[in-house]
Amino acid sequence: MEREEEDSRILKSKFVLDHVGEVSVTLNSDGLSWIKVDSFIKNNDTGSSCLGKQSVPKRDTAIEYSDTYAVEFIDWGLIHEPALGKAPGRLLGRASEMFRFKVHCVRRSKTQSSLWKTSIYTFGHKDSQTCHLWVARINFSLDMEAGRPKSLLVFVNPMSGKGNGCRTWDEVAPIFCLAQVQTKVLVTRRAGQAFDATSGISNRELSRYDGIVAVGGDGFFNEILNGLLLSRHKAPYPPSPNDFGQPVNKNDNNLVYLKETSVGTSEPIKSQTKNLRPEDDICDSADREDNFHFPNDRFRLGLIPAGSTDAIVMCTTGARDPTTSALHIVLGKRISLDIAQIVRWKATFTSKEEISVRYAASFAGYGFYGDVITESERYRWMGPKRYDYAGTKVFLRHSLYEAEVTFVEDIKDENSSAGDRAKFLPKKSERVVCRVKCDVCNTKPVEMSEPPIRESHLHDLKWLRSRGKFISVGAAVISCRNEKAPDGLVADAHLSDGFLHLLLIKDCPRASYLWHLTQLARKGGHPLNFEFVEHHKTLAFTFKSIGKESVWNVDGELFSAHQLSAQVFRGLVSLFAAGPEV
Repeated sequence: MEREEEDSRILKSKFVLDHVGEVSVTLNSDGLSWIKVDSFIKNNDTGSSCLGKQSVPKRDTAIEYSDTYAVEFIDWGLIHEPALGKAPGRLLGRASEMFRFKVHCVRRSKTQSSLWKTSIYTFGHKDSQTCHLWVARINFSLDMEAGRPKSLLVFVNPMSGKGNGCRTWDEVAPIFCLAQVQTKVLVTRRAGQAFDATSGISNRELSRYDGIVAVGGDGFFNEILNGLLLSRHKAPYPPSPNDFGQPVNKNDNNLVYLKETSVGTSEPIKSQTKNLRPEDDICDSADREDNFHFPNDRFRLGLIPAGSTDAIVMCTTGARDPTTSALHIVLGKRISLDIAQIVRWKATFTSKEEISVRYAASFAGYGFYGDVITESERYRWMGPKRYDYAGTKVFLRHSLYEAEVTFVEDIKDENSSAGDRAKFLPKKSERVVCRVKCDVCNTKPVEMSEPPIRESHLHDLKWLRSRGKFISVGAAVISCRNEKAPDGLVADAHLSDGFLHLLLIKDCPRASYLWHLTQLARKGGHPLNFEFVEHHKTLAFTFKSIGKESVWNVDGELFSAHQLSAQVFRGLVSLFAAGPEV
């Protein structure tokens, strides 16, 4: 009986495949496959392009549903036979008129890793009912593909990068239309508008969408991320810099073991949105009852690159390409992403304590990183080139900032005397690059979404303190790959392993720091292999500036903080992405 049901789902017919010839096509539970019936010219399936798109990639004889995003009936028209001969001036094959349907799917680049392009297969048949039957069966199978979005809220930043946000969306919008994904598109007209919209939208209305897509850069994505999380993610704050007692046990590396201390966490966040925008009263009590929380198994975020660096896209899809990102979205790809919660206790040395919260998806940096962003704001008219110019000016200044940083001790040995600590902390990953179906990211602890620091576990954690003069203090959530740093700040940082990578760049000669930056810019470089560079893989850290102050760079946005704490939440949000294909 099962065999009969299986056979009933298999469909076979003969079609003429455009630029290939007559083929016998089989449709089953995995997709379409075909073999040639009447070869016009043997061993000459070279493919052809039409309107700049590859119609039939060489030697493809199957299409999987997992790579297919649309099928459409296109009525009566021409179907071409293969071209005659292999020479550049070869004769075009004959063309016949018949009913046709197109199958739209993904074609992976053979020369550039992770790059996806659209591919179109056009099948022809003399009988329109046969074409309609196949279109219906394929559409039915595509509807059965789990996790594909049906409705999306899209924010477009027209000023991102070189000001091509709207043009970028226009390029990829047909993909969403073909995939029958409904999109509500909002083009922002001012800074902060996307934050206001995502924080102000009711949970009930937000639940109508399968996700939110940002067309812009990392800063624009951060704006939407904070709009969503500040009013919806409830968690205790991390410890503040003032929660620690006097240090003991100083070692030769200027690191200090802190006494086991009863570091308390703050009260659960009641209205974090007001910390960022005090004038905004976002959600009423009735709307809070809709319980739209993070992590959220259904709701995902998407990012179509149109910014200056686009590090988040490069780390999550492997390519800085709008079409690749759009295809990841319509195919319903999913990956979890760690998010850092950053709490500012005091903005400046003289200011009163006033808590403000931000979330970061890629990086938070102080000193050199903050100075570059500050300097670049004066040269916005230069476009993305302003970062190179500002970076050169800041490098020549070689400014130092005295600060005190405390952090959870690196996990060195899972069999150490810490006992049950290994049960609470995620396992330290091997030095492997994060990629699609990453084993490190897919090994989830039972309570992966819980805050990393809870009062019941504080006695198990050791904290270290590092105090001195720093060129920069940075924390990478992900590797932060970009075109200027092909391996990123930390090559082996993962998308969802539950760790922050704390980078402390201590005082050093300008020439040494230049060599460090040079290593960052090299593929296969070793920017962390310097005596003045401290790299700590940690769950949380605190920061307190001493004397002259810089500013923090949080995902490309400025954030002033004299006292600051940060903790990481493993897999707090889900993205429409599959990870880089390495």
